[in-house]
Amino acid sequence: MPKRFDLLVFDWDGTLMDSAEAIVEAIQAACHDLALPVPTDDNARFIIGMSLHDALAHILPEVDSAQHPLVAERYRHHFLLRDSATALFPGAADTIKELHTAGFLLAVATGKSRRGLNRALEATGLAGYFHATRCADEGFCKPHPGMLTELMKLLRVPPDRTVMIGDTSHDMAMAQSANVARLGVAYGAHVRDALLAYEPLACLDAISELRTWLFTHA
Repeated sequence: MPKRFDLLVFDWDGTLMDSAEAIVEAIQAACHDLALPVPTDDNARFIIGMSLHDALAHILPEVDSAQHPLVAERYRHHFLLRDSATALFPGAADTIKELHTAGFLLAVATGKSRRGLNRALEATGLAGYFHATRCADEGFCKPHPGMLTELMKLLRVPPDRTVMIGDTSHDMAMAQSANVARLGVAYGAHVRDALLAYEPLACLDAISELRTWLFTHA
């Protein structure tokens, strides 16, 4: 059966990497260090996928933006302490390798920094399986469609042959704005209802379900 999509664009944190808890704990610890209001778990999970600048503006609206670099530094400190303990979701690496072998173009659109994504790709051994990647510190951040439009232009794939796969409403909103199909995964940062609001093709509960859906429908 002919493929429906040529380009599969993945979010990273909460979609391929089981890092949501590490991000939540790191942002809460950073705020605690600086005696700033500590966000609830739900508020901290909401900002996953945003650029760090946008995330801090969202969870610390009463804090002078001049303090954001200090919060960012403490966040990076605490995240790196947890980084070695984070891992890909079981089955994620094999799924990416199988999709690559099957001839799909694979890309990443993430709220991580370039340095952070490169470190993660190196650590997981997946760098060679992605044809292109875009990060939050390289231009527009989610939910702006810029990362997706840049990836499609670079890889010469039109919107109707592209699907965005992510675990947050920011991923879904970015895809919707780029006129790209979207596939939600409900095992990451945001709850199922938040993803369903953007009318994804499906909303899946495990990497195994994601793999089956892609090989059956993509």
